[in-house]
Amino acid sequence: MTDYAGSPEVQPKAAIIGGSMAGLFAALLLRRSGWQVDVYERIGAELGGRGAGIVTHSELFEVLGRAGIDTEAAAVGVVVPGRRVLDRSGRIAGELGLPQVLTSWGHLYGLLKAALPSQHYHHGKNLVDVTEFADRVVARFSDGSEASADLLIGADGIFSCVRARLATNVRPAYAGYVAWRGLVDERDLSPGTRAELCDWFAFSLPPGEQMLGYPVAGANEEMGVGERRFNFVWYRPADADGQLANLLTDIDGVRHELSIPPTGIRPDVIASMRRDAERLLAPQFAEVVRITQQPFIQAILDLETPRMALGARTVILGDAAFVARPHVGIGVTKAAADAAALVDALEAHPDDLPAALAKFESVRLPFGAAVVRRARHLGAYMQAQIATAEERAMAELHRSPEAVMAETAVATGIAA
Repeated sequence: MTDYAGSPEVQPKAAIIGGSMAGLFAALLLRRSGWQVDVYERIGAELGGRGAGIVTHSELFEVLGRAGIDTEAAAVGVVVPGRRVLDRSGRIAGELGLPQVLTSWGHLYGLLKAALPSQHYHHGKNLVDVTEFADRVVARFSDGSEASADLLIGADGIFSCVRARLATNVRPAYAGYVAWRGLVDERDLSPGTRAELCDWFAFSLPPGEQMLGYPVAGANEEMGVGERRFNFVWYRPADADGQLANLLTDIDGVRHELSIPPTGIRPDVIASMRRDAERLLAPQFAEVVRITQQPFIQAILDLETPRMALGARTVILGDAAFVARPHVGIGVTKAAADAAALVDALEAHPDDLPAALAKFESVRLPFGAAVVRRARHLGAYMQAQIATAEERAMAELHRSPEAVMAETAVATGIAA
């Protein structure tokens, strides 16, 4: 093998910034392709247990298999037979057969992290600079250390430090609504709610809003009935200057821009949300919200980059490059597919790194843009203010129970 610095019989080396899903997928696939890989994660503690539910797709299973992960459905998540919509009274207003595997962030992260040798995963590495040279790229961290590699991969999420340093004009944009999210132990729900919700991908559809939920692995990754958790996501309009500002002002009066630590959410904000749940949602979902101990808020954002190759030796992927509103439900699948496409391009151009990165970008850039576009269509009716005739038309097209069940978190409808 010849590395990208031109030295024969030396493994090429990659430095991956970001140790979450995208970074782990890239690390595992590159290692299987013959690369030396080290992952540098900003957070000093273990990431396992963060996040909530994830919808899987066939492409995700394909990439998991390439990465050496057990792809038996039972090893990855909970299988549901289909979808149902509950009306305001709690009656079933519609059903759709659509088998899917649903998992938790923590469970999937654990599978990936366990497959990477621990000595190649470095916590507490906060990136402060990236410098490219003719024969290498160097990442420098706030603790004074640095990493030199042939290739640097920015897999550090929507607020990417790599992107912030090399593409300063690309920033997330607020979509006009938020998601309240949470997890509740299945055993804590009433028998009726368990029967009507916990084996389904379920929806409640107040005017201009959307609540959905589905079962995921339990706190210790248990998959058995009665040991799982129920994950919910409740989309609600919130104008940027008024409602969003109030939601993101914490218990100390500090206004956060686009996110807020769950423990910083004011009790009055949570209490108001719970009252609205009783007033607006199907009773089964209102119960879920009522007993969730620590709900959290996610401001819904769009991020779209014009470039994924940010230099001759630097590339971004996953949420560092494109973030679509969650309605398409393919964020983790997209990150996995980005990593696979990058490795494919590197294998196709083993002696020409710029050509490999150009090939990768030509494949994944239009797909990322298409995912963002599709997610905007699906989420149009939850925007705080629908300003244009096109947005109003999209809102009407995607708001019926039948459309919501058929279109949410499926890969159809995405055309690059």
